[in-house]
Amino acid sequence: MALFGSLSTVQSQLAASPAFELAFAYVGRCLSPGSVEAARIAAVPLGATERVELGAGVFALEQAYDCKPADEGRWESHEKYIDIQVLVAGRELMRVIDVNQLTLSEDLRSERDLMFYASQEGGSTLRVLAGELAVFFPADGHMPSLADGAVAVARKTVVKVPLKSHA
Repeated sequence: MALFGSLSTVQSQLAASPAFELAFAYVGRCLSPGSVEAARIAAVPLGATERVELGAGVFALEQAYDCKPADEGRWESHEKYIDIQVLVAGRELMRVIDVNQLTLSEDLRSERDLMFYASQEGGSTLRVLAGELAVFFPADGHMPSLADGAVAVARKTVVKVPLKSHA
């Protein structure tokens, strides 16, 4: 099931692998004020997503957006990638639920390794602050990018770690 917390807390909970080491080194740079990565994320235009290749099949989606009200959120999951969602600036809510409790409504696996699900009550809500991250595995239906109170801008990177790199 999903992991949540600071970089050091989350990193200590996952088995070491070259792909996770690459991902967490990048996350550390993103969370370091003055780094190239932090500056790049700070410069992402509102509403944009920039893809950054990290190597070994690992990539990041650097983004800036207005968090949305909960009723506009959508449950999603991925089959081939583990998501490491890192809030660099701002705050947001992320919901998580066992994917087996959801009903598939849109299957984009072949194009984007993405599945959307019908609206479903339940699950747990994480309050994610700047400097914190959540890791979602294929069994985790998740609904990120939700406003924590008033709608506000979030700056985030989502690191995609190939599941097969951990076999």
